[in-house]
Amino acid sequence: MATVLDVFSRRVIGWAIAEHLRASLVCAALRMAVATRGGTVAGVIFHSDRGCQYTAAEFRDLCDAHGVLQSMGRTGVCWDNALAESFFATYKLELIESATWPTRARARTATVHWLEAIYNRRRRHSAIDMLSPVDYEERYWDRRAAA
Repeated sequence: MATVLDVFSRRVIGWAIAEHLRASLVCAALRMAVATRGGTVAGVIFHSDRGCQYTAAEFRDLCDAHGVLQSMGRTGVCWDNALAESFFATYKLELIESATWPTRARARTATVHWLEAIYNRRRRHSAIDMLSPVDYEERYWDRRAAA
């Protein structure tokens, strides 16, 4: 699975699941994130590790096409990508390791439900005032409209 996390709200705004780690996987996740944000992402910073899928020309060209700036952590330093590392640790703890998955299809269906119904809408985060990512974004936009 590849994800695009919004650092501001902790929301997973793009994701893709495949049986490979090629650039097309992360490109699909980024395309979903761009659509989630209404196509306006110019100037956004996409931070990742130095995996070959993130350094591939296909991904670099997609970032360039949308005005997305790439940032990469140092080689072998997991702390440079702590938000993503923490997210995947939570995903594994709360979903993947909590059940036996007889098929990839069942694991995929459960993952989509966990991402959209639980993580983004119900899971509370201490970094965002103990709100869910969607609630935090809604509160931000409500306050901004009221100002």
